[in-house]
This record gives sequence, structure tokens and C-alpha cells, in this order.
Amino acid sequence: MRTLPVGTVDDTTAPGTRVAQEGILRRQSARESAARTYARALPIVPVRARGLTIEGADGRRYLDCLSGAGDLALGHNHPVVLEAIRRVLDSGAPLNVLDLATPVKDAFITELFHTLPPGLADRARVRFCGPAGSDAVETACELVRAATGRTGLITFTAACHGKPAGPPEAPTVAHDLRVTRLPYPQDYRCPFGVGGEAGADLAARWTESVLDDPGSGVPLPAGMIVEPVQGEGGVIPAPDVWLRRMRQLTAECSVPLIVDETQTGVGRTGAFWAVEHSGVTPDVLVLSKAIGGSLPLAVVVHRDDLDIGESGAPTGTFRGNQLAMAAGTATLAHVRENHLAERAATLGARMLHQLRGLAADFPCVGDVRGRGLMIGVEFVDPEGEAAEDAGAAGAAGAAGEVGGVGGFGGFGRGPGGVVGGDWIGGGTGGRRRDDAVEASAVSVSGASVVPDRARRPLPAAPELAAAVQRECLRRGLIVGLGGRHASVVRLLPPLTITDEQAAAVLDRLADAVRAAARCPGGAAAAPSTP
Repeated sequence: MRTLPVGTVDDTTAPGTRVAQEGILRRQSARESAARTYARALPIVPVRARGLTIEGADGRRYLDCLSGAGDLALGHNHPVVLEAIRRVLDSGAPLNVLDLATPVKDAFITELFHTLPPGLADRARVRFCGPAGSDAVETACELVRAATGRTGLITFTAACHGKPAGPPEAPTVAHDLRVTRLPYPQDYRCPFGVGGEAGADLAARWTESVLDDPGSGVPLPAGMIVEPVQGEGGVIPAPDVWLRRMRQLTAECSVPLIVDETQTGVGRTGAFWAVEHSGVTPDVLVLSKAIGGSLPLAVVVHRDDLDIGESGAPTGTFRGNQLAMAAGTATLAHVRENHLAERAATLGARMLHQLRGLAADFPCVGDVRGRGLMIGVEFVDPEGEAAEDAGAAGAAGAAGEVGGVGGFGGFGRGPGGVVGGDWIGGGTGGRRRDDAVEASAVSVSGASVVPDRARRPLPAAPELAAAVQRECLRRGLIVGLGGRHASVVRLLPPLTITDEQAAAVLDRLADAVRAAARCPGGAAAAPSTP
């Protein structure tokens, strides 16, 4: 693939010209459903791609830090992936075999088992399902329901486990009464207003009270599902100590722990599986995206004693995708043999450090966070009033005597069953009356913690985040959005990104932030002076 400077037009590119690209985009808008997502924010027509680079029909070249929403661990069209696909095509092997055994499938399972956490690999079974991550989540949920005879599930605020076509089980919305959402610990927007270890401890205590107290109103669930790093939720890594507490609590209550590694797996976070950072061994592992080597594939890996499903139970027509298994085998082996997870940890830490300098220069950058090459930059309104999160009052009741969901510190129950003070307004965006928010000291593990008004997060700035995304695109950089009100710019570069490419990504992002901060209405977001 020829190299062209960003913004250069190549008149020989098929279909060739900017006019052709604009025509394709017009026809897409006229003929495709309005349910398009990425296409609205990224009006490009890719015609060639290699590694980190995409070339559009108009000849412009882009650095792709979206990577198919994390599908492309090795970037676009990596040679080992293309060779694996060609071998299957040239062999005359069938391309879809449902759940029949094939040499390609056997090689995939063998390589997958080489990478699994030791505690799970020793007694693992693998279940193939439909090719999307949501298919794997649905399969995992039905698996634990069948194994336990229970129906409820515990998931966490801001979690995204896909959107199955049927009734939601643990998707991005929580309308299913069988799903209970509990606080997910985070530092910048801590649900208890304290952050750090104290916030993680309070979140763990809340979960413990739900599981342990028969009066909590939540029956013992069939399983708990958690992302070790929330991706669509805004790139929020789960604290390792909290994840270990979740493992301890679920084990004590005989509740299977499902870890959703759809986006975090295959080296993305600096370990082959993100759950390995905490040393936790899950009962069920949900895998998709990168395990197919850029092609659709999803599997559920689980403990053998959970394998009580009926023989022949349907789990998806396309679970026998041979090309995806071949591409997946090549990807898993290349990441493992070339220590790309370790490389992601080192380079990701360096990029995070440099991006935090952006937060020091621009008040509109509220937080920079991530793990490995899964990075998020949250944009905020620096002139907005600090958010009055539900947890500041909830923390006062949640810490001392944790006696069940209904008995936290004498506070009333807020909207949606959230305990946390005297609420005005609806949903999580409601606010509390000042007389219910007076800083009450709470005791966490023997220490006194006071919700800190100074550390309360500023309001999310989705318009600014969208402006940064547009400015990135103008500079030849593709990034995603996510998090609260889509105010988090997300970087998911391939694990093969070079140091020079990483520097170019950071330079273009910093320049885009400067440009977006100068936009009308963004004066308050301009760089701070030393």
C-alpha cells in the first residue's frame, strides 16, 4: 500500500475521487436505516487499509484508533490473518459447519486454551454461539440460569453487554426486572462522592448487602456479570481489589461470576485477559470481537460443572464460521508469541502519562483514564456547576452499618430504587436538597471519609467531545465516543501500533483539543495559563 501524506488526494484510488465518495455517502444516507451510528460521525468511505492506516475513496489517509470498536487487535489486514484466511479458502474446506468438528475449529480451541487463565483452563468447556458479543452474553446468562435454577442477574451501572434482539437480559438498559444494577466503582464520578479505595470499598459493601441480606429485596441471582474495564461506559477500569471482592462474594454465595471480555480481551489492557490483572478466576468468560481476528466470532468459556445444557440446544446458525476461527487462531497465537499484551501495557502507560498533561493544560479535560491500549479522555464543562452525585448522601448511609438495600443510614429511597438522600427530579440526573447533603463523615474500614465537594466532577460536555472527534477526523485521526452522554473520546489502537504512530496519534489529538476548545461557545475550555 502506497504511503500518502494525510490530506493528500490520490486520483488513482478506486473508485477514485472525492465526487465518487460523496455519491456513495449520499446513497448510504438515502438507502440505509437511520440506525447508523459510526457512519454519522465518520463520513468516510474506506477502500484500503493496513495496520493502523485506512485510506478513503477520496485518497485521504487516516490513523484508525477505533479499530472496529476493538475488533482489530492486529490492525487492518495483518499478514498472518490474511494468510490464515487464504489457507482455508485454498483448501476447499467448508466455510460454515454449524457445530461439527473440523481441523480449523480444533486448532482454534487449542490455541484459545493456551491463553486462558490457569484456574479456568484446567476445567474449561467452550460453547460457540452467534457471532456477536451480545449473543455470547445471552448464552452466558442462559447458561448460569440453567445451572443454578435461578433467574436474576446482577450487573453494574454504566455496563454495556450488548443489545440482543430478544427481551433484554443484561443490556445497556435495565428494564428487565430480573436484572439488578449495582454501583460500579470509579474515581472521577464516584457514585458515593469519595473516589479511590474508599469508593471501591463502599461499592463492594453495597453489593455484599444485596447478596447477603434476605431483606434486600433482591433474590439470590443466577449470576453476576461484570466488565473488568467498562468500554462503552467510558473506559472505566474496575479496581483490582474490588474485583477480587466480587469474586469472594460470589464464591461465598454460590453465584457464578461472568466476566465480559468482549472488548478487553486478547491483550488490549496489557494482560491477555483483563481479569488477569486482579488474579481473579471467573466461572464464565464471554469472548468476542478480537478473537475472530477481524471476522465475526463469539464464544463462551465456562467451568465444566456448569455444562448442563440440553444436548443440541440451539446457539446460533453461524457458530461454525471457519474463516473467523482461522483468523482468530492466527491472532491469538501472534499476540501470545510476540508478547503484544506486555507491549500494550508499556505503551499504554506512556500514552496515558502524556495525555494527563493535556488535562493539566485544558480545564475542559476532566479525566484521563484507561488500561493498556484502552484509553478514554472525558470532556467536561469547566464553567458548569460541580455535579451533585447521588452517592455523596448515599455514602453517609452506605458505610457504617450496612444492613441491606432498604436500611442505609435512614435516608429515603430515591428514584429507581436508589438509596441516597432526599431527591428532587428524576433518574440519576436528579439533585438533592442542600439540607440532605451536608458533609456527613462515613466510616470505611475504620477510617473516616467525608464526601469532598472540591473533587465533585464537572458536568459532561458531549458537544465538546463531538467537536474533538470532528477535529480529529479533519487531522486524519479516527476516534470513538462513549461514556456519560458520549462525552468520552476513546482510543482503541491496534496492539501493533509503533512508537512513532503513537506519537502522531497524541499530537493530532492534542491539536484537535486545542481547535475544539477555541470553537464558539468553547472559550471557557481554552488552555489554562501557567
